[in-house]
Formats: sequence, C-alpha cells, structure tokens
Amino acid sequence: MPKYFSIEYLIAKSLAMSSYHAGLQNVNVHLEGASLWNKFYSFGTEMIVTKTGRRMFPTLQVSLTGLDPLLKYSLMVDLTCIDNKRYRYAFHQSKWIVAGPGEAELPCRVHVHCESPTTGAHWMRQTVIFDKIKLTNNQMDQNGHIIVNSMHRYQPNLHIVVHDDGPGITCRSFTFPNTAFMAVTAYQNHRITELKIESNPFAKGFRECEMTDTIPMLFNPLFPFYNTYFNPQFSNSFT
Repeated sequence: MPKYFSIEYLIAKSLAMSSYHAGLQNVNVHLEGASLWNKFYSFGTEMIVTKTGRRMFPTLQVSLTGLDPLLKYSLMVDLTCIDNKRYRYAFHQSKWIVAGPGEAELPCRVHVHCESPTTGAHWMRQTVIFDKIKLTNNQMDQNGHIIVNSMHRYQPNLHIVVHDDGPGITCRSFTFPNTAFMAVTAYQNHRITELKIESNPFAKGFRECEMTDTIPMLFNPLFPFYNTYFNPQFSNSFT
C-alpha cells in the first residue's frame, strides 16, 4: 500500500551537520527512461491533474548504486513549485507565457515509496518505480494525493533517507531538471498530446485505466522519523 505524508520540513538538526551520513555519501541515482523525458521536456512537459487524482506519465523511475547493502532506507518524492507564476499557453506562439502571479501553495505532500523502509541491497537490485503518485487540484483532498495548482510549473524531487543513528545528514535529495512539468487540466500543446498517445498505452483515446487505490495510510510509525529528519534543503541536481 502506498504511504503518503503531509509534513513540515524541519531543518535545524541538519544545519548543525556538515556532511552526509556514511550510508549516503556514495549514492548515485540514474533516471531511467531519460530519453523519453527529454522528448517531453523539449516540447514542454504537461501533466494532467484532476479532482480525483491522475497518475504521472512519464513515470518517475530510478536506479540506485552506492547504498550500504545492510542499512535500511526510505525513498520518497515531492514536488517543488518552480516559480511563483501562473502560466497560459499562447497557441499562436506555440509556447507558454506568464499570465500573472502564482497561487498560494499548500505545504507539499510527500509520496513515500510503498516498499519503504528496506535495505540498500533491495533498492539496488532493480529499478525503483514511483507509479502510484497521483496529482490532484483538489485543495481539500483526503486521499493523500499530491496537491498542485493547474497552470503552474513543478519539479519532482527524490529524497533518500537512511534509517541509522550514525553521524551526518540522514537525508539526501536528487533533482532531474528534465522531469519538470506544467500542471494542466487538459493538454495545451498538441505535440504533447501526440507524444502521450504514442508513448503511453493508457492514453489511447484519452482514457487512462486507473486502478482503485486503497485508503492511504494516514498514520504510520515511520511518521516521526520523517518529520524529524526529512530535509529537502540539501539537494543535488543531475541532468
């Protein structure tokens, strides 16, 4: 079952530390399907958002190396609003233009991968797929989906938390700029529509086969750990 949390980012403890925990120092993250992400990015990636929640496509998938095989880690994703601006698509210019100031953003929810926490050996064994993330524009959502504002730009961030009492910063963050996207309620750029249909079998005929999610876990013994140690300030960017 996927686990979701809405948390405040507490950074005071990590600010007192100067280096990553030993279990995070050698971590490398590779974005799978980068060529597909690059195709979308070249046209200006758009992600559909709905009241009930819509899955992302392309799906965020990563492979990991450099974790300690014996330590336990949790993997999670959140979204950062790239700028405080609202956009509109200028069809006659075939590009996005600024339409005004952005809407207020709620504290971003964090999607915790359903296999968290587990060993570094497990995470490195195969591609990690975040295919349960759903985006919604319902500010009152009670299903744990990530809330976004339509016509705003967002950047997905991957966070790796090590579950260990050793010294050092226990969360390391990775960002892939080519996964940035515009949240929309309907596709604006016809090239994006065509590429979605071409690349995503669920997009045929503008229909997506959605599986009913069970009620997300609103309470979990991991919550105090994330609330204390999650720190998105320390970020590495990869192309």
